[in-house]
Amino acid sequence: MAGGRPVLPIRWGAADPAERGPVIGTTTSRTHRNVIGTHSGSYGIYRALAVAARALDPQRRADLTDTMPTDPIGPHPQWSDPARIVSLDPFGAIVADAFRDRIAAGYDIRPTIAVTKAHIDLPEVREAIAAGRLVADGRILKNNGSAVVTKAAIEPVWYLPGVAKRFGCTEGELRRALFEETGGMYPELVTRSDIEVFLPPIGGQTVYIFGEPKHLADASVPLTCRVHDECNGSDVFGSDICTCRPYLTHAIEECVRGAQAGGVGLVVYSRKEGRALGEVTKFLVYNARKRQLGGDSADKYFLRTECVAGVQDMRFQELMPDVLHWLGVSRIHRLVSMSNMKFDALVGAGIRVDERVKIPDELVPADAQVEIQAKMAAGYFTGGTVAAEATLADVKGRGL
Repeated sequence: MAGGRPVLPIRWGAADPAERGPVIGTTTSRTHRNVIGTHSGSYGIYRALAVAARALDPQRRADLTDTMPTDPIGPHPQWSDPARIVSLDPFGAIVADAFRDRIAAGYDIRPTIAVTKAHIDLPEVREAIAAGRLVADGRILKNNGSAVVTKAAIEPVWYLPGVAKRFGCTEGELRRALFEETGGMYPELVTRSDIEVFLPPIGGQTVYIFGEPKHLADASVPLTCRVHDECNGSDVFGSDICTCRPYLTHAIEECVRGAQAGGVGLVVYSRKEGRALGEVTKFLVYNARKRQLGGDSADKYFLRTECVAGVQDMRFQELMPDVLHWLGVSRIHRLVSMSNMKFDALVGAGIRVDERVKIPDELVPADAQVEIQAKMAAGYFTGGTVAAEATLADVKGRGL
């Protein structure tokens, strides 16, 4: 019992939210907690600062009135498969409704997903209209060049046994590594093996849907999709050393065009700055690449990253397909990506990919030619169109 109320168990993979149980990471009623960590990922630190500065009452609870999703997502069959979704809470957007009685009974249950409507306005989209590649239709694309989207913000919720299985390690090994590499921040990782859910202090994902969200789960409706990992320098500020923003905006153009043709477009944006190595490491690598003897070169592109970081890439796409399973996606007709890691992860997760779309040559900035040459030389892209009937057994070496 906790404060007169029982601690609610989490039965990961249960189809009924009442049976599955809510994710309770509150700090207002510590005895009710059934997870390790707190809500909001890395932003939990800012909450701590607000409490320390006496700007926030630590006992305050969120008023969830009128916060329910603007568009219903699911439930989908993938929600009740504990092997399909291990890194987010599929019921995270509907806790105010699904656990209404529990909230009324005094449990501090908070959403980990929010779904809303928005307009996005990009100069590249307006340029595509001016060039005649896109035409405003008033529904998907407004006359002023803004695109209408449904968007969802998703916080990470890790089911530790499932995450460990994805990475080919034991749960004990995963818990120990998480404990040690966070400087012992979460002792429950090694002292509370009975608690299987962890709210990690990392960034989450944002989903942008062009067209009807309900069509994402219909394999007969053409889906154009890009899974994009954060690159603040390029995505926001237009740095030309990489292809990130050009590829992202090209994907948005393809998503708009696909939605206007009766399909649906999807962009998944993940907070994995600098290949999940962080921006400081990324900038150090930039310096090392530019200053090496002979200048920046494709043959040493990955080597310089490994020299600084000890590894070429830490994005590890094993968890990435979960968000697509949450959306009910089983087939991607056009994947706007050249990444074999992403492709392998999607196919290994049972998601069919019909075609892979490369970035047009004319969109690659001059300073990013080294990046493209290095990735192509490493087998980064196997062709413009790849049939993807591969099964889990066909994808090797990724721990899927």
